[in-house]
Amino acid sequence: MTARNLRAIIFVLTVSLFCLGSSAQTKAPAGQKTSAASQNTASSNQQDLAAGDLKKIPKPPLPEFKPQQPKRIQLENGMIIFLQEDHELPLIDGVAYVYGGSKSEPADKIGLASIYGGAWRTGGTKTKTGDQLDDELAARAARIEASGGLDTTTLRFSSLKQDFDFVLNDFNDVLRNPEFRQDKIEIVKNNMKTGIARRNDDLGQVAQRESAKIGYGPQSPYARVPEYATVAAVTRQDLLDWHAKYVHPNSMMLGIVGDFDAAAMEAKLRKEFADWPKGPPYTPPQTAVTPPKPGVYFIEKNDVNQSEIRMVAAGIRRDDPDFYAVRVMNEVFGGGFSSRLFRNLRTKAGLAYAVGGGISAPFDHLGLTRLIIGTKSGTTAQAIDGLYQQIEEMRSVPVTEAEMQRGKDAILNSFIFEFDSKEKVMQELMTYELYGYPADFLDRYQKGVEKVTAVDVDRVARKYLVKDKFAVLVVGKAADFDKPLSSFGPVTNVDITIPLPGAAPSNAPPAVSNAEGKALIGKVIQAAGGMDKLSAIKAVRSKATMTLKPQGMSLQLEETQVLPDKMYQHMNTPGGAVSIVISPQDSFMLTPGGNRPVPSSQHDDQLNGAHRSLWYVAQHMNDPGYAFVANGTEKVGDVQASVLEVHGEGQQWRWFIDPQTGHILRGETQGNGPSGPATRTVDSSEWKTVDGITLPYHQEMSINGQQTATVVITSYEINPTVDPKIFEKPAEK
Repeated sequence: MTARNLRAIIFVLTVSLFCLGSSAQTKAPAGQKTSAASQNTASSNQQDLAAGDLKKIPKPPLPEFKPQQPKRIQLENGMIIFLQEDHELPLIDGVAYVYGGSKSEPADKIGLASIYGGAWRTGGTKTKTGDQLDDELAARAARIEASGGLDTTTLRFSSLKQDFDFVLNDFNDVLRNPEFRQDKIEIVKNNMKTGIARRNDDLGQVAQRESAKIGYGPQSPYARVPEYATVAAVTRQDLLDWHAKYVHPNSMMLGIVGDFDAAAMEAKLRKEFADWPKGPPYTPPQTAVTPPKPGVYFIEKNDVNQSEIRMVAAGIRRDDPDFYAVRVMNEVFGGGFSSRLFRNLRTKAGLAYAVGGGISAPFDHLGLTRLIIGTKSGTTAQAIDGLYQQIEEMRSVPVTEAEMQRGKDAILNSFIFEFDSKEKVMQELMTYELYGYPADFLDRYQKGVEKVTAVDVDRVARKYLVKDKFAVLVVGKAADFDKPLSSFGPVTNVDITIPLPGAAPSNAPPAVSNAEGKALIGKVIQAAGGMDKLSAIKAVRSKATMTLKPQGMSLQLEETQVLPDKMYQHMNTPGGAVSIVISPQDSFMLTPGGNRPVPSSQHDDQLNGAHRSLWYVAQHMNDPGYAFVANGTEKVGDVQASVLEVHGEGQQWRWFIDPQTGHILRGETQGNGPSGPATRTVDSSEWKTVDGITLPYHQEMSINGQQTATVVITSYEINPTVDPKIFEKPAEK
């Protein structure tokens, strides 16, 4: 918490205590008696207050909002500087907004601005490493930080007053002479890859991201997201080129706030930056925004028991004449605990974990109207119907005077938090400068809200809340819905699969088997026992000891696969027994702590692994969706193995085959690991025959070349008797 934020909290507490004190009975000084009349008056006042007359206490109008204006300066080289004096604390903070952000990234290098922002400061300068900067700034309780945004990249500093000259020197060095050292770039990229790998874990984040894609289009800079391939494509030279293109004095603003004299600070900054020559003028990219296509969209998430629903339509810009009326309408409709959405769908109907929304109004492009509700799976359709009903009622049921007053009060009273410091006011004015808004736009805000009438709110509700213009996105488990989404119209399924680097594009033609590939798969099947034996397999059970590397911990593992799509795993761990069940009906995990769903990514990973088993592939080798392509040879240990690429059911993997025996020496797949793309390999050896089928009894597993586990199989059973109850989810206790 900053000192400036603390001031606002102290102010609110002070006002609250004053109000409490003024409404309570005044206590007589020690030793002084109060008269009966005064006691009766106090008692009468308390009775009045208890009777609900608090509402009769007159509320004075809010004072006119007149924040302290910063001093604006423009240097000869085009740099714009804002100076805001604040002498309460001996601190000086600053921020530089450099025009050019992720909106300017090339489509094949999405994430460039974020990588640039992440490595700008940490990568150091030509004379100091980032670690050296860390040490000397920490010694002075100072900081310099960088970040990438949509329209700008940002460099900030904070320092004690007496250290300002020193910190300004480092700030200027980072601003003008960054080095972007490769090791720091890799840290940023690895963090981004971890974020990509986990981006489908949270239901709400999936709904928010994909509703933006529906609202703006998946390739819009307002909705697109980095992928493994686009992050990997960014090089150090790209960052240097970005800096050379965008970081010039005539395409940036510098704002400084704190304990200084504005005239002296101006002279200091002129001296510091006067020698910096102009660069090419910045031209912001022009990005068209088209309204979303109405319809019903669905994302399947089998590992959840609730749904996230987003209704999306076109919004407005902040300079729209309807902005103030829309702002009040948002508060009445979906802005808080007293809004219609909250009262009717959460409090009264009990349909929502969270509910709200409204019409957004960005500075330079059309925003989105977005309504949000989270509900349990079994009330998904009811929640959609409820949102539709609230849209219609907002259009047809006039806003009451009480709703208007609550809405306006909520907006106007929030000023103390939104602009409770001179720094926040300065940064708001810098934003207006960036987007070409008048400098007094903030001053107009209070009056603009106060002038809104109920007629205005009803008018904009009818204008912008139109049921047939909304796209509806649902993220959840369809099997548990109270009625199918198709009851609301045709459903478009949305694919949120995370594309892997080097993966074929979705519109690529399917792979085609070659003669060598068909011969190789035939040799593998024959070596394993022949097509008749493999085709007769309905289930396989194995028992094994798995030793995790490098921990050295051993687990006893039993696995049963029932073709085509059931898996059961049971293992004894130091924390107790754990079972994992994968089936079309339900996928869950039984642990000592209770039952929980299997995440959809793990469900898919387990099932895909089962579908890469030789017996499953053998039973599908003649399916038109499968292809077998011989692709040269590679060394596996001492063997020059033949490489067979297998394509089927949306998967692609490689088998490395001993040309003499026909055994699969290695399997290799590409997938998502916990921190990004992963190459997984399984090396097999020690082959033995069970019921006429030859199988490996030893496996070494690796991820990205690092050994992760050794598996020693102790037994196989072909077509064992399988108790169907192992796939049934036990009732919760």
